[in-house]
Amino acid sequence: MGRVPLPLSGGLQPLLDPLSIAEMRVLRYLPTHLSMSEIAGELYVSLNTVRTHMRHLYTKLGTHRRAETVERARALGLLAPLLRRD
Repeated sequence: MGRVPLPLSGGLQPLLDPLSIAEMRVLRYLPTHLSMSEIAGELYVSLNTVRTHMRHLYTKLGTHRRAETVERARALGLLAPLLRRD
């Protein structure tokens, strides 16, 4: 309960441990230019809570940086793809 199923896409390895709803809430803010403090304010949680969720996201997605996490999440279908303007 409280877990989000993870889709398979484009030959990427599935995640072994699904993301929690709280992790998904933080993940949705990562493509924005909000700081971790601002994300905490938006979600009405502490900065330490956001840091913990970010650490879990990095571990579960096998990433080390925010931009890399967003890219991997998009590739897995966890975030909407980046829209290209022609």
